[in-house]
Amino acid sequence: MKVMVVGGGGREHAIIKKLKEGHEDLELYALPGNGGIAKDAVCVPIGAKDIPEIVKFAVKEKIDFAVVAPDDPLVLGAVDALEEAGISCFGPRANAAIIEGSKVFSKELMKKYGIPTAAYEVFEDSASALAYLETAPVPAVIKADGLALGKGVVIAETREDAKQAVLSMMEDKVFGDSGSRIVVEEFLTGPEVSVLSFTDGNIVVPMISSMDHKRALDGDRGPNTGGMGTIAPNPFYTPEIAQICMDTILNPTVQAMKAEGRPFRGCLYFGLMLTEKGPKVIEYNCRFGDPEAQVVLPLLESDLLDIMQKVSKGMLREEDVTFKNGASCCVVMASAGYPKSYEKGFEITLPADREDAFVFVAGAKLQDGKLLTSGGRVLGVTALASDLPEAVEKAYETVKQVHFANAYYRKDIGKRGLEGEKQV
Repeated sequence: MKVMVVGGGGREHAIIKKLKEGHEDLELYALPGNGGIAKDAVCVPIGAKDIPEIVKFAVKEKIDFAVVAPDDPLVLGAVDALEEAGISCFGPRANAAIIEGSKVFSKELMKKYGIPTAAYEVFEDSASALAYLETAPVPAVIKADGLALGKGVVIAETREDAKQAVLSMMEDKVFGDSGSRIVVEEFLTGPEVSVLSFTDGNIVVPMISSMDHKRALDGDRGPNTGGMGTIAPNPFYTPEIAQICMDTILNPTVQAMKAEGRPFRGCLYFGLMLTEKGPKVIEYNCRFGDPEAQVVLPLLESDLLDIMQKVSKGMLREEDVTFKNGASCCVVMASAGYPKSYEKGFEITLPADREDAFVFVAGAKLQDGKLLTSGGRVLGVTALASDLPEAVEKAYETVKQVHFANAYYRKDIGKRGLEGEKQV
């Protein structure tokens, strides 16, 4: 069987490694993949947003099944184009991927269907946004409407910070057209939870919860990044809270999308905050989170390929989705200076994968047989264990066995989770 995964980061490496389990005869292709993925799949130098070339390759190679992993190609309609060419896919069509592609769409969906989220206002010009911010409560959250590599959200502590965020998005166009419209949101407080879920447009099956660490520096300081590490499960997400979220957020969202004529098939990501007034949605993503996938997928006990095929056929009810007991921790190793400027081209040495510890490569390329850094987030080191403290310890032990110049990583991944375990 020939399977194609569109994308080239750590998330895609995690998906590919999990797809291989129990399917050693799979012919796996990654478009474009990266230097680390090349060990596990044939990398094809076609960009993830180059939809015509992706379709041409899939048809020519007679691909049996495709997984479109990143947000950009999903929002641009990669699944629509592949399905129209006769290729079965895991991932939402463009009219469903809009749940991530437009913050305004997702906020209005939640408002219409009574799904709990932060209060908000939408602005299409900077003057009205700045006028609103003269009296709006701070801190405030400023969000670009469109996709921005996971960085289009600013938590503004002061009125001046909020105004500067508006100007940079709407006037300076730091996120291009994605900042043409913005959402100004109420600032919520409480533990954050990421819940990835499989959904075939009819039912939703949540995966193990996780906790992302977005800020660049220890102590949750510094700029927002694509994610500096994750743990799973999230200790704050108790069975009781999980049931509340299923009843008030997860299932209502899937049913709302179906009612809107936008059935969502794929992985729907719920970014939640557990506030004093109950769980609320911070954001939706139309795909596996990165680096959440790197802690959740290693704990998946069921066959990922079987699940994905059932999702694509609207037959998820027929699949028993189970997860291993225990916990996992992923520490992201980045290039010093990320998410701003950083050097690249340094050689990477990696330890051999073990059953309980492995490396998912993100920003690296192969050159003359050597693996070299080529991005900001270079790789993620994931470890599994019977409990969270041991998983965190193992992950950091493995980090010490990875070497490249200018390596940077947070030293406190899992700390909030460990503190949460004591509170729950």
